Amino acid sequence: MSDRIWNKGLMDRLNKEKKTLIVALSLFLILINVSKVVAQQQAFSYTQYMDNLTPLNPAYSLLDKSGSINTLARKQWIGIDGAPTTFLFNGNIPLESINGSAGLILFNDQFAVEHQTEVNAYFAKGIQLGEKDYLGVSINAGLRNYVAGYSTLDPSDPAFRNDVRETKPNIGFGIMYYTDWYYIGVSVPELTINSLGTASVQDNTNFRNHYYFSGALITNVNDDVEFKPATLISYANGVPLIADISGTFYMKQVFGIGLNYRTNNEMAGIITLNINAFHVGYSYQFGTTSNNLGGYNNATHEISLSYRFGKGALKPKIL
Repeated sequence: MSDRIWNKGLMDRLNKEKKTLIVALSLFLILINVSKVVAQQQAFSYTQYMDNLTPLNPAYSLLDKSGSINTLARKQWIGIDGAPTTFLFNGNIPLESINGSAGLILFNDQFAVEHQTEVNAYFAKGIQLGEKDYLGVSINAGLRNYVAGYSTLDPSDPAFRNDVRETKPNIGFGIMYYTDWYYIGVSVPELTINSLGTASVQDNTNFRNHYYFSGALITNVNDDVEFKPATLISYANGVPLIADISGTFYMKQVFGIGLNYRTNNEMAGIITLNINAFHVGYSYQFGTTSNNLGGYNNATHEISLSYRFGKGALKPKIL
C-alpha cells in the first residue's frame, strides 16, 4: 500500500514538472515567432551564455554550491582597428547558511571611439518550494560609464566636435525557477535610474534598459552522454528582440561540443572542456546570410575560463 502511494506521489510530481516545462517551451516558441532580425544597438549577449548566465541573471549563481571566478573575452572582426572587443568578469561566493550567494560583475566593451564600462555587485537568495525545486531572486546595483571620443576622429569637423561622457547608476533584478535538471529565468540586469553627469548630447540614448528570458535543461542520452538545450532571449527598449538557441552534448561531463543559432542570422560552434575545477570554452560565431557565406565574414571569437572552489568544485557543473 505504501509503495503504491509513493509511486502515485512521484508520478504527480513528474507530471507537474512536465507541465511547467511545456509552458516554458510554449512561451519560448511564441517569442521566437514574433522576433525580428535586427542587430544594431541590441541588448548585450554572448555565445557561451549556457555555461555562465550569472552576468545576465545573478539568480543563476544559486545553481552552484561552489564559489567561482569566471572570465570571458569576445573579439569581432579580427585584424581591423577599432573592432568590437568585450571583456567580462564575474566572481561569486555561496552563502550556504541562508541558501544564497553574492558576487561582483565587471563588464568592459569598446568599439572604435566608444567605450562602456560597468561594475555591479549582486546578492541572490533561493527559496525552496518542494523537495528539489527552488525559486531564486536576485538584486544587483552598480555604475555604468559611457565615453565616445568623437573629437579624435576629425577635430576640424564640427560634426565630430563634441564628445559624449555619461555615468549613471544601475540597478537590476532577476528571478529563476530551477530544479536539479532544468531552469527558467527572467531578468532585468540593466535598469537605468538617472544621470550622474552631463553629456554633450542631452537626448543621448546609449543607456537602455535590458530584458532577458532564459531557459535550459539537461537530459541523458546514455550513461556517458548528456544533452543540454538552452535559450536566451534578449530585448532592449526600442529594439526588436533577438533569440539565441543552442544545443550542447557533454561526454562524461568533461568534453562538450555544441551549436548556437541567433535569430539575427548568426551561428556559432562551441567547444568546452572541464578539467577538475577548471572550465575552458571557445566559440566561433559567423554570419549565415548569403553575403557572409559567399564573401567577407565578420567572424567573432570568444574564449572563456572559469575556476570553481569550495564545496563540490571538483565535480563538473554542466547545468
